[in-house]
Amino acid sequence: MQLALVEAEKAADMGEVPVGALIVDAAGEVVARGCNLRETRHDVTAHAEMVALREANARLGRWRLEGCVLYVTLEPCPMCAGAIVQSRLDRLVYGAPDFRMGGCESLLNIPGQPRLNPRTRVTAGVLEEECRAVLQAFFRARR
Repeated sequence: MQLALVEAEKAADMGEVPVGALIVDAAGEVVARGCNLRETRHDVTAHAEMVALREANARLGRWRLEGCVLYVTLEPCPMCAGAIVQSRLDRLVYGAPDFRMGGCESLLNIPGQPRLNPRTRVTAGVLEEECRAVLQAFFRARR
C-alpha cells in the first residue's frame, strides 16, 4: 500500500485526485502501477485501478489476472469494481472507504455479489488513515 500511496502523490502533483494503485503477481513482483489520470487524459475511465489493470494486461499479455492482487488507496467505484471482478483478480486491498461512490462495500458491494463468478476477495482499511490524509490534504488545498 505504501507504493500505491506513492502513485497517489504522483496524481496529486499533476492536479489529479490523489488515488494510486498497483498490481502484484503471485511472486510478489509489481507488474503494474496506476494513478488517476482523468483530467490529464480527458478520459472518464482513467481511474487509477483502470490504468493499472490496462498496464497489467499489456505487460502480462492476458486479460485474466488470476494470481494477482490489486492495491488501491481508495475504495474502487462501481465501474472499477466491475472491471476488477471481470479481470479475475484474486484479491483487492484498499485503504480508505468511499462513502459517496464506493463499489466494494460502502455504497455497493459488487465483488461480494453471490451470483457473480468469479469472486475477488476484498481486504479493506489497509493504511486507511494515511490514504484518507492524502485525499483530505488535496481537497483542503483546492478550497
